[in-house]
Amino acid sequence: MVSVYTCQNGVRIVYEHIPYVRSISVGIWVGAGSRFELPEENGITHFIEHMLFKGTSTRTARQIAEEFDRIGGELNAFTTKENTCYYAKVLNHHGILAIDILADMFFHSVFEKNELEKERQVVLEEILMSEDAPDDDIHERLWRVMYPDDALGLPILGTKETLQTFDRNMIQNYMDKHYYPKNVVISLAGNISKELLLHIESLFGHFEPSEKAVPLHLTYPKFHSGHFVKERDVEQSHIAMSYPAISVKDQNYFSFIALNNIIGGNMSSRLFQEVREEKGLAYTIYSYPSCYMDVGAITIYGSTNNQQLSILHETIVKSIEKIKRDGVTEGELENGKEQLKASFLLNMESMTNRMTRNGKNELIFGRHLTIDEIIEKIEAISMDSVTALIQKIFSVEPAVAIIGQDVQNYERKIVNA
Repeated sequence: MVSVYTCQNGVRIVYEHIPYVRSISVGIWVGAGSRFELPEENGITHFIEHMLFKGTSTRTARQIAEEFDRIGGELNAFTTKENTCYYAKVLNHHGILAIDILADMFFHSVFEKNELEKERQVVLEEILMSEDAPDDDIHERLWRVMYPDDALGLPILGTKETLQTFDRNMIQNYMDKHYYPKNVVISLAGNISKELLLHIESLFGHFEPSEKAVPLHLTYPKFHSGHFVKERDVEQSHIAMSYPAISVKDQNYFSFIALNNIIGGNMSSRLFQEVREEKGLAYTIYSYPSCYMDVGAITIYGSTNNQQLSILHETIVKSIEKIKRDGVTEGELENGKEQLKASFLLNMESMTNRMTRNGKNELIFGRHLTIDEIIEKIEAISMDSVTALIQKIFSVEPAVAIIGQDVQNYERKIVNA
């Protein structure tokens, strides 16, 4: 059972006690993501995530790493468009040490100038690596097409230009705005003791919000059906297409995930079978959902040799036209529901997955469905709800991004497709 305790200052501690395991996963979740950045701050959320590992007033970056390695634990973090998570996985008897180090990083990071400069170069390398990989770069380009006037369309990593401007004052100002008690959730899953929960409250129940703290603001950005084409001297051409979908809070969320599985979410999906198995057009072809608190999208991605790009594009378009015209079959829907149930239940085998699920649910929804309630929602997916989504999603012209060789004139083909 998932339980929630709210500290007097507003920090929420969400925990799921699993007595039969010997580990604990703990994450500090902050409702701070790249979509809440000002244009000049683009990338700073991710940069701060890096900097919290670079030393505190009592520990160097090396000491942080060595303390976790000494106990055989895992320490990591990630930044998304809507939140940041700093997390650890350790044996349960090392839980207090793990949360001590995480709290030290969270409250006492010093952002020393030399470390700032070194990490700036590390993140620059990360940006360059992403730009060098067409299968990464194309998705960033696509989001800029979809939301050209909103921070949701900007890269989580930021740009080379914004990265150069980040200093200690900018970091502190951003954290004052977004790192405040009511915007923080501590999520735990595993063999949790009462002593550990009391210790967490003693560490996180004391800090107060800055006068600069700003409430969460959603922008409900408008989707744009544009296109982007980039010439690259590569062996394969890459195509990504997105259609506007639904938010994570939509009542048809589970229907949408099932629909994505049918379209391109697995090996039995329509796109995988038509593009790879039947025509041998591509090694990589898939679709994936992106659901945020106010908007969402479904994206289709594939890559093929430069001579077959047009055929791949046409095959994808025809597959979408067919599903829009004929819908899905009862067999596909039942398979999609079973896949969802299996994926959900198998994920529950991992303490880190449970910690992640609970942290996100508390941060976004402020509520927690039981396993049985989730299964009931999946079982309730109907043909009518899936059909309505198909008509809603694919009635809009997609945003398209192309990266490849000899594609400079591909804009005309996209428009006329």
